[in-house]
Amino acid sequence: MSENKQVYIAISADIIHNGHINVIEQGAALGDVVIGLLSDDAIAAYKRAPLLDWDTRARVFASIKGVTRVVKQETLSYADNLRAIRPTYVVHGDDWKSGVQSQVREEVVRILAEQGGELIEVPYTRDVSATSLERQLRSVYGTPDMRRGKLRQLLGLKPWIRAIEASNGLTGLIAENARVEDAATGAVREFDAMWVSSLCDSTFKGKPDIELVDLTSRVNTINEIMEVTTKPIILDGDTGGRTEHFTYNVRTLERLGVSAIIVEDKTGLKQNSLFGTDVQQTLDDPHEFARKMHAGKAAQATRDFMIFARLESLIAGIGVDDALERADIYLHEGGVDGLMIHSKQKDGAEIFEFSDRFRQRYPKVPLIFVPTSYNQFTESELADHGANIIIYANHLLRSAYPAMMETATTILTAGRSKEVDDRCLPIKEVLRLIPNEL
Repeated sequence: MSENKQVYIAISADIIHNGHINVIEQGAALGDVVIGLLSDDAIAAYKRAPLLDWDTRARVFASIKGVTRVVKQETLSYADNLRAIRPTYVVHGDDWKSGVQSQVREEVVRILAEQGGELIEVPYTRDVSATSLERQLRSVYGTPDMRRGKLRQLLGLKPWIRAIEASNGLTGLIAENARVEDAATGAVREFDAMWVSSLCDSTFKGKPDIELVDLTSRVNTINEIMEVTTKPIILDGDTGGRTEHFTYNVRTLERLGVSAIIVEDKTGLKQNSLFGTDVQQTLDDPHEFARKMHAGKAAQATRDFMIFARLESLIAGIGVDDALERADIYLHEGGVDGLMIHSKQKDGAEIFEFSDRFRQRYPKVPLIFVPTSYNQFTESELADHGANIIIYANHLLRSAYPAMMETATTILTAGRSKEVDDRCLPIKEVLRLIPNEL
């Protein structure tokens, strides 16, 4: 071994396989191996959040033969660590010449050229990868204990979380698997969580959104989704019902592995918030609502489960001051984990007034936006105003209905189905949608 030569190997995995060991062994033959272990935040930015935190992963890698030290790599970019360590070699598998890591590779090559270093690419270990191992571990990721705490973990790792409606197993699979790669940066975007909406759940069942679908039916929907997915679930809890019932429901949801429930501070017969003041929106007494939230928090068995209070002051036309007063009460008396602020105004002005003033008082409390009406704003713009969770609440339902109605009317018009062939998925592709192995 060449004395004092530094060998830099960046690793993001928390599932170690023989491919990693092979790279480390080849690096150790060249010099002193420094593992650049990606931070939890860096991993969560482009793939699932790690199962093990950085300190635990660092201890594991530090114990591997041939590793001299472990340092933290804060981003996908190697630049900061390469300039600080100035290694003679960077060792990596040869599987990063395309896709999300190709631009990272180009940067590594450029910096090594500046420093007189060399990139050593080890042939990719066939028939093994962290991704394939993750697929085999899906049943573990989807267990209640693993899934329940994932939302709270992600809130600590990501600048914001994006969630999309899931109302059955199929839409759950869409939420689980939809992903795009940014052509400019190579970063991968996907949904972090699923929103089980009472509106969408009711509509798919052909029923009005007035809390007519009871929790037993909602639990059946949740189970359908959980059987085929692994991402955290946020449940639309409507008004939460009676306090005595709410405490039992919290325990049920927690036991199932649901990550959070959001409860709106209205009372009486529920009316969908997007009707605004066109229908009667009756707000609950804030102290009574806070007592319900406090009872729910007291009923929890774990720290993982989260309860959010949904502020309906803007929907009822009462204004930002009332929403802020209620926020204070729900946080201090109710002990809620965070808040959803809701509005049907399209310009976003009242949402931003609330969130900007709220952030002056509570810089760290999780805040949820549902930009159904004010959808001209990007996620980063919403995050700049304090959004921690951004929910796309009903878009799969709303896009599915027009497509299905158009197909149905076209068949009726033509008296056959040939005219809809180009807008229908081939039946073989339908069969491939559903995984044979969980």
